[in-house]
Amino acid sequence: MSEQPAPADHARQQMEPAAADGLRAYAAKTRANADQLAAVLEDIAENGLPAVEDCTPWENLRETHLARLTAQRPAVA
Repeated sequence: MSEQPAPADHARQQMEPAAADGLRAYAAKTRANADQLAAVLEDIAENGLPAVEDCTPWENLRETHLARLTAQRPAVA
């Protein structure tokens, strides 16, 4: 991806203000998630992997995430 403007010979379609705001919010959230991941990886590089006793098994993480997704989804009658 480039931060350079598009060439002048190709007109760009403008977005509705609400859509542009939503896109900016998504970009900010994505950037924050990437920064958080980068911080974790830098910590691991600096200090090594955490002790197994301090970690959460992936099965528990999966079940928690699935429960969160189920709670967000409306029930089907």
